[in-house]
Amino acid sequence: MEVEERNDEVEGASGSSQEPGPSAAGAPQRMLIFDTLVDRFLEGLVEAGSYSRFARCYRRIYKLQPEITRSIYDQFVAQLQKSIKDEIEELKEEGNLEVLLDSLDNLETEAGGRTDLEWRPSGVPEEDLRSHLVPYLLQQREYLRKILKEQIEENAKLSQSVLAGRKRIEQMQKEIERRQQAWQELSKVQREMVLSIQTPK
Repeated sequence: MEVEERNDEVEGASGSSQEPGPSAAGAPQRMLIFDTLVDRFLEGLVEAGSYSRFARCYRRIYKLQPEITRSIYDQFVAQLQKSIKDEIEELKEEGNLEVLLDSLDNLETEAGGRTDLEWRPSGVPEEDLRSHLVPYLLQQREYLRKILKEQIEENAKLSQSVLAGRKRIEQMQKEIERRQQAWQELSKVQREMVLSIQTPK
């Protein structure tokens, strides 16, 4: 019962300290709350593993040497508390907890009086998947349409270039045929002149 009461006190303390909202000293307050919670946790741990329970577990030793049993218990509890605190301090340092709490305060400050809710899962996987997948697929469809339109325009330009090239080739062929015909006519006239000169009158 005492452990539950202490937990209620901790919850009340943490709740009351968070009501005013973020402040300039938000991170130190959060660190103080965190340390207080750790201390309360250790106190509850000690109470849960009280000396009476320890003595009942080691009843024979307790009956023979109660003072030694008490000394072992005290050393065990002290060592347990120290090791837990050391582990927590190490985690705080490695995880850079104070900086993370600062960033949490910054997020609260930036959020301000925002009332709009961020996306939350609806609990229906199909709807959640659809809500994320459909916008992505629509975006991809628009992208593909844009690529297709650009490709069609590029193909149209290439087709015009091909048609222009064919027209130039046709014109060149006609010009070659015209010159060939003119050359043939010139050769014919030349032969007729040569024959007329060589033929005696």
